[in-house]
Amino acid sequence: TIFDAIRKRPILLHHPFQNFSPVVDLMRQAAKDPQVLAIRQTLYRTGANSEIVEALADAARRGKEVTAVVELRARFSEAENLELASRLQEAGVIVVYGVVGYKTHAKMILIVRREEGRLRRYVHLGTGNYHAVNARLYTDYSFMTCDESIGDDVNKLFQQLTGMGKALKIKKLFHAPFTLHKRLLSLIERETELGGKGRIIIKINALTEIQLIKALYRASQAGAKVDLIVRGICSLRPEVPGLSDNIRVRSIVGRFLEHTRAYYFGNDGKPEVYCSSADCMERNLLSRVETAFPIEDPELIARVREDLDTYLADNCQSWVLQPDGGYIQNQPAEGEERVASQLVLLERLTGKS
Repeated sequence: TIFDAIRKRPILLHHPFQNFSPVVDLMRQAAKDPQVLAIRQTLYRTGANSEIVEALADAARRGKEVTAVVELRARFSEAENLELASRLQEAGVIVVYGVVGYKTHAKMILIVRREEGRLRRYVHLGTGNYHAVNARLYTDYSFMTCDESIGDDVNKLFQQLTGMGKALKIKKLFHAPFTLHKRLLSLIERETELGGKGRIIIKINALTEIQLIKALYRASQAGAKVDLIVRGICSLRPEVPGLSDNIRVRSIVGRFLEHTRAYYFGNDGKPEVYCSSADCMERNLLSRVETAFPIEDPELIARVREDLDTYLADNCQSWVLQPDGGYIQNQPAEGEERVASQLVLLERLTGKS
């Protein structure tokens, strides 16, 4: 089963280069497995007729305790999410609507399973929505683990979202609106203190939060090397003399919509990597429920770094932000090998072009 695979080691998938079906399989197996006692999931933009929703409904009909945190205010999906909530409730799912005043944008699944006389928590954390169509068109990370600390953290977050308690003593996750913003600033500051040894690579959809921008400017002025892969809005100006000489910004525009959020910090040779549902915007970091989760397995850290390096090597689908706010498309120099990052990832992760 997929539970056996997760117990052996954590799993990191990069969609759509790697199929979304293992996430669906996880939910289907959880619904049918008599050892699974409870399932909890956040649903932001999913669709009432998705396989994930069918698995949740099936689990509830089989007598499992199933809770869905449905965000009704997901833009352009309000009506669909009302239909989704109604369908889940009819199947016996406990539907809650999160924390008043804060959109629930985190992507989390928690599965509680009885194994050898004890309870084990299995967790899925992602950077994108639980939507099969999106999983074929958007690039996103899926992370599956049974790490006890992460499972405990996710359980506490669900307790908070369902009104059963406060999210206290979170061990490994960063969570907005409480710790995520502060911890990102702290990690940038650590690289700043390393000066020329500092290394930061951040891949997100947008960068507008002023405190993070100022922190990145300080890191650049201290000599740290900063690469930002920002698909959309970027309020930071790179390569401005005396301000951001050591910052490079690029946007990748290709066959798939870039949607992964990854934060890499060199940490003087002991790299730390986080993937997240959050962009570097004030609304995400201070006005939404978001998570950032650590990638701790050395091989998976190396994989994320290899992905990021592939984007940084792109000379076909990348647009480089200029100090004046304009963009120039990268072109391979004469005799230089063409690198289209999405095609490279497609070939690397699937063996197909």
